[in-house]
Amino acid sequence: MSKKIHLSFWQIINMNVGFFGIQYSFGLQQSAVNPIYDFLGAHPDEIPLLNLAGPLTGLIIQPIIGALSDKTWSPRLGGRRKPFFLIGALICSLALFAFPFSSSLWMAAGLLWILDAGNNTAMEPYRAFIADKLDESQQPMGFQAQSFFTGFGQTLANVSLFIFPLIFIGTTGKLPAWVFASFFLGAICSIASVWWSSKTTKEIPPTEEELQKIKSERISLFTPFIDIAKAVKDMPKVMWQLALVYLFQWYALFCYWQNSSKSIALSVWNTTPEKDMKLYGEAVSWTGLVNGWYNIVTFLCAFSLVYFAKKYSPKHVHFGCLLLAAIGFLSFPHIHNKYLLFPAITGFGIGWASMMGIPYLMVVANIPKERYGVYMGIINMMIVIPMFIQTITFGFIMKHFLHNDARLAITFAGVLLVISAVLTLFISTKKQVISE
Repeated sequence: MSKKIHLSFWQIINMNVGFFGIQYSFGLQQSAVNPIYDFLGAHPDEIPLLNLAGPLTGLIIQPIIGALSDKTWSPRLGGRRKPFFLIGALICSLALFAFPFSSSLWMAAGLLWILDAGNNTAMEPYRAFIADKLDESQQPMGFQAQSFFTGFGQTLANVSLFIFPLIFIGTTGKLPAWVFASFFLGAICSIASVWWSSKTTKEIPPTEEELQKIKSERISLFTPFIDIAKAVKDMPKVMWQLALVYLFQWYALFCYWQNSSKSIALSVWNTTPEKDMKLYGEAVSWTGLVNGWYNIVTFLCAFSLVYFAKKYSPKHVHFGCLLLAAIGFLSFPHIHNKYLLFPAITGFGIGWASMMGIPYLMVVANIPKERYGVYMGIINMMIVIPMFIQTITFGFIMKHFLHNDARLAITFAGVLLVISAVLTLFISTKKQVISE
């Protein structure tokens, strides 16, 4: 590639605005989709399997898109990564628009598959986009800008679950009217924010040598799978170590997202969807506010983690952030005052800021630049494989060991985060140059 130029803070912000729309959509998936399943009559032990779309589409789509984008250069469509996240954002917007019209549980589950396919197509190239565009000294700022927009986008999604029920009263079809407002806003944010980043940020063109290599390599149906297999075979040790951390970390997060509304309903409102749907709706609305708060914490502290990563190393920052998140989860189910849920979940907000940016700093220096796309896709495989394992195993655990009690599920998630924090200390990383 051509030489990377030093970008200003606002140029880095502009190139990451698209992450805002993508993460608004993910915020709705985390906080709104499972309550929608509840409204449509899902049982607690069915929820993990109904969330299979996220990990499975991520497992299949992200590494394939990463491998394909490594071998793509289309000036007409914007470059190497931009064609993929524009197509992904369009699919995502259409699925978000259609989602509130779900008339059955399986229609909602089917639309979630389409929504996740779009999200994963859009998000994967964004990680490689940072590694392509920024030099080593600016990559921490780039990845933490994505963490900032993760918090900002998911904050808007979660706050909408609290505000819109106050504005849009009643039901439309089988779902509350506020669902339509939240998802329609998400559809607009998804395509508009990605369009803005594409318009304001140009990709670095490949050198003549790199361009000839791209043109000379024939792409077939099997090319992405061959590239993925080769990349896994050559994967640096630090990525295997991160994979073990991710196994416990992301299993825990899926447990939280699937059970946070029901946990709050039990601990604060002493109700369930079966007992009192109206009261449960209040709990869902409050959960949106609580989850909105942890995302506010995320975007407020995201850039400060760059300073701490420089001073103490990314590994030790991630260890500390995971411990704070674990403490939040362990205390969460025991809180009966709805206002005290905010200080409890603050720890997870700090942890979430780290999860969305700091781990990439541990591995990016060990990845060859011409394979950024495929390796960022493999890192996502490390995220979605634990989620996939969770969707097919946690229903059994929930039913037979946790007695379908959402509060115990959150406690279980806290224990898993403690384990992931300890495993983080065993990661061996290269020292990285981080700009002020």
